[in-house]
Amino acid sequence: MMRIITGRARGIKLDTLEGDMTRPTSERAKQAIFSMLQFEIEGRRVLDLFAGSGQMGLEAVSRGAEHAVLVDQSKDAVAVIRRNAEKTRLSDDCTIVCSDFAEFTRQRRGRDMFDIVFIDPPYAMNACRAAVEALVDNRLLGPHCKIICESGEPNPLGVDNPLLHRFEVLKTVQYGRAYVTVLTPIAKGREA
Repeated sequence: MMRIITGRARGIKLDTLEGDMTRPTSERAKQAIFSMLQFEIEGRRVLDLFAGSGQMGLEAVSRGAEHAVLVDQSKDAVAVIRRNAEKTRLSDDCTIVCSDFAEFTRQRRGRDMFDIVFIDPPYAMNACRAAVEALVDNRLLGPHCKIICESGEPNPLGVDNPLLHRFEVLKTVQYGRAYVTVLTPIAKGREA
């Protein structure tokens, strides 16, 4: 059972997609992620790429984020996200988009700036690196943003990626087969 952990929609159960096309973030991992972010959510703009059920973006809004954009390429997932946004009464603080991450980032190029980004693609896609590259290329990241990548590997950006010189890894934690990595841009002048 998936639910909103805390905030104004606390305890509300969320719908999920049937089948194994999506793999929701475990309750334990979600609690750990939001513990890491607890003092950085209030008033922030959130992007939930590969949103699935929308649980991460909705949790952030429940905890005081100003607005969340929830993106998924599956029409079925988007229908579930809409139901969950209505059920939690958080729809007014959300924008729900049916698009793949590459098209979404191109369309929003330079028009949005996000403070917190959740990237949780299906592990087989191995898309964390491409998603971060798209966010950088399209200038969608705030200067002090936090990017939370959930993947099946400990180095979601790879080992030889030039982006590694632009981001600091704040934390990597493993939950079962999931690795949660928190990244933030390296301040100008501090690049390696």
